[in-house]
Amino acid sequence: MPRKVCALPRHIDPRPLVERELAEPLSEAKGRARGRTVTVNLAESPLSWLYTRGFLSDRQLLAGETLRADYSSAAMEPRVTMRWDAVPSVRSRRNAPEGLTPSERMVAAKARFDAAIAVVGPDLADIAWRVVCAGEAITVAERALAWPVRSGRLVLKIALDRLADFYRLPH
Repeated sequence: MPRKVCALPRHIDPRPLVERELAEPLSEAKGRARGRTVTVNLAESPLSWLYTRGFLSDRQLLAGETLRADYSSAAMEPRVTMRWDAVPSVRSRRNAPEGLTPSERMVAAKARFDAAIAVVGPDLADIAWRVVCAGEAITVAERALAWPVRSGRLVLKIALDRLADFYRLPH
């Protein structure tokens, strides 16, 4: 039966594909290295990689992407330089505000992110942050946390289920 594909958030762009060459060991018969290429999606996150291979449900993917959206909206990612956003200069009478200001949106996103990480708990927050927000591969996160091989995927699924409950995502 074909797998139902969830609509991914807008910030996941499946188009930036790059061909990379993989060097194989020297061929004994020919005495030279054979090369082959593989297509790599530069925009693919570890979370979407797990989803496309059937390790995560639609609900778990959406929970992880919602956490990452809050992380990005809260401007918690490392920066290379300072912000150069233009400061609005208004010389006329001001009307009623049309919603939250960018600063208020950042504060609200930070509060949602902190609450979500608190719900996940201190034991599961490490793997959730590393894979979802920092974009580390599961194997890299397992080594950094000194966990057994292949245990990170199971722990990440538990963390994503808790996040889905926190964000009130439908089953």
